Amino acid sequence: MAIKIEKKIKGYNVVKPEDKAAPAPAAAPVKDTAPVAEVIQMHESLERPETLVGNTYKIKSPLFEHALYVTINDIVLNAGTQHEQRRPFELFINSKNMDHFQWIVALTRILSAVFRKGGDVTFIVEELKAVFDPRGGYFKAGGIYMPSIVAEIGAVIEQHMKSIGLIHDPDMSEATRQLIAEKRAAYEKANAKPAEPAAPVGAGSAGDTQAASDTTNASGFPPGATLCAKCNTQALVLMDGCQTCLNCGYSKCG
Repeated sequence: MAIKIEKKIKGYNVVKPEDKAAPAPAAAPVKDTAPVAEVIQMHESLERPETLVGNTYKIKSPLFEHALYVTINDIVLNAGTQHEQRRPFELFINSKNMDHFQWIVALTRILSAVFRKGGDVTFIVEELKAVFDPRGGYFKAGGIYMPSIVAEIGAVIEQHMKSIGLIHDPDMSEATRQLIAEKRAAYEKANAKPAEPAAPVGAGSAGDTQAASDTTNASGFPPGATLCAKCNTQALVLMDGCQTCLNCGYSKCG
């Protein structure tokens, strides 16, 4: 039978007899999929909300006459969902001390820009904590050594990032805690002073204060402890010919 072709041929294929017998494949059923909400990540094009949540930290350094106040504001992403998270958005440093105003303003602008850039911003902590003052560092409350005021600003940012879950501290095992407690008890027993006669009734509190200061240093560890290079705490003591930290468990002998 002849068939008249009235349109332009754009393509062709050969139909075999066995192909005619095969039933046409049924169309796959279309599944109803629920719309998935887009997870918003931190990026530099994100607009600043009207309200931000944050914390202010006080830094009192012997290098400055006046204290520094570091304010870190966070943006809440994907609020009310399982992907909700807080991320640092901006940073401000205020102080009555105007001697270092230029570098403080520059630092706040750079850090805020890095925060808004997104991605992993935790590297800032190590970079700031590695800044050393050529005049020398200082010990903050608790006997923790700070090599510079910039390093303490880095420590404040680290503390804030830990509070919002951006940085996680490795948990010390129970065995390590027990070992540190045993080493501290052994050190204090080996270096214990002989008992002194009891003070007379009505003695002033100065003697009690002096006795307390003889047993611990500013960080709460034995007075003979030196600075630990790992945790920057005055908790490194010599035990069995090996330097051992009573705070983090670090030991030069492994």
